Amino acid sequence: MTPPRRSPAVPAGSRPPAGSRPQSGSRPQSGSRPQSGSRPQSGSRADPARSAALEVLLAVAERDAYANLMLPSVLRDRGLTGRDAALATELAYGTLRGQGTYDAILAVCSDRDLDQIDLPIRLVLRLGVHQLLATRIQAHAAVATSVDLARDVVGQRPAGFVNAVLRKVATRDLEAWIAIAAPSRAADPVGYLATRYSHPPWIVIALRDALGEDAGGDLAETEAALAADGTRPAVTLCATPGLASPAELIAGPAEPARWSPFGAYLREGNPADVAAVAQGRAAVQDEASQLVALALTRADARGPDRRWLDLSAGPGGKARLLAGLAAASDARLVAADVRPHRARLVRAATAGTGRAGVIVADGTAPAWPRGAFDRVLADVPCSGLGALRRRPEARWRRTPADVAGLGALQRGLLAAALDSARPDGVVAYVTCSPHLAETREIVAAVLAGRDDVQVLDAPALLPGVPGLRCPAADGPYAQFWPHRHGTDGIFLALLRRTGPRS
Repeated sequence: MTPPRRSPAVPAGSRPPAGSRPQSGSRPQSGSRPQSGSRPQSGSRADPARSAALEVLLAVAERDAYANLMLPSVLRDRGLTGRDAALATELAYGTLRGQGTYDAILAVCSDRDLDQIDLPIRLVLRLGVHQLLATRIQAHAAVATSVDLARDVVGQRPAGFVNAVLRKVATRDLEAWIAIAAPSRAADPVGYLATRYSHPPWIVIALRDALGEDAGGDLAETEAALAADGTRPAVTLCATPGLASPAELIAGPAEPARWSPFGAYLREGNPADVAAVAQGRAAVQDEASQLVALALTRADARGPDRRWLDLSAGPGGKARLLAGLAAASDARLVAADVRPHRARLVRAATAGTGRAGVIVADGTAPAWPRGAFDRVLADVPCSGLGALRRRPEARWRRTPADVAGLGALQRGLLAAALDSARPDGVVAYVTCSPHLAETREIVAAVLAGRDDVQVLDAPALLPGVPGLRCPAADGPYAQFWPHRHGTDGIFLALLRRTGPRS
């Protein structure tokens, strides 16, 4: 993980110096094994914010819940607002982001392998380590509140284990513990970066390869990309063309986006409190997500330009923007998704534009004739490795097998998108991942079997955005990066259908 960012949501306090030594003696023993599946009970010793954070972590670990969906529900059910809500948010997200680093430190400080410590206690320990090493919470408060939380969940004896382990963690700061817990950077640079920045090694390798860095080099930009995954993403708004304007957004608490003509950054406050968002005329949408949709509309379609398609449109962010742009161009958007509930989300997102027809359809088996559209967006399902700032648990949930398993669907959707475009029509292939197996390799595999496609220069259609171009050998594709652009890591290939397939 990144060096600790001091959260304003938690109080300032003292910290042990980096050079202090751990307490002497053997490593703490865990005692009896606690029961998993517990939830902090009402009337508990633990404070509400930490109990809420633990409930989120349990849901993520036990039920594969998504923290960004679970947290608002937990805060609402527990009636947490203000500082308590901010603290619960920091603890839940911070613990998920730092999990790999914290586990490496806990492995040094505990007498048992982590997988031998039952889940609730393992989560309480991670919460405690995050407070000790990455917030300004005083050490005695971090330990005491973690012990209270353990007592509430599993009882007194495991609480003593938590106390002993966290007291040992408190003897050093984060940098000192990384020097002990991480492999040598010289001998194992991938292992070092994986521990230092809290990522599985396979993701470190995937980012290194996507950035084109030499495995024997210093991996400086890979390190920057990993560090960026540990930061909180900015909230970016998008004004739907024809319904709202950026001027309306920046007249309030937002400021203009750097590159999107429809975007604005909300530096503080709740997006739902912005009138245009509350009224459905604007929405939260990452700036790169806005720009890839815009790039599709900027490419020369060389002919009629009235029929646009989003063939995998759920949940509807890009479809909303495309529908607004279609209205300004006297075009119409067809937005399809194979899942009815996602199609309903798209219908809600595009309702105000008057230029979108939403259907339930399988993009890999189109319900429309070949060559029916002038512009086609294939925003394909992917691993989401470009959005790890927003979904920190995904780095621990995804595997290389998941990436490989998506390949057939991604190739099928791109092939269907090309078949759906008329000759001289334009297709955008988009993923929220920089992984080569989901981006450039997918495009290369599909194009290898066709003679009717021209690769367009995607970065040239976004001339104000620096650092987009992929390594020259891979083609004129665009790759957004959190560390370069402050956006999600979204990939864009623009392709022209040159004529009928031979």
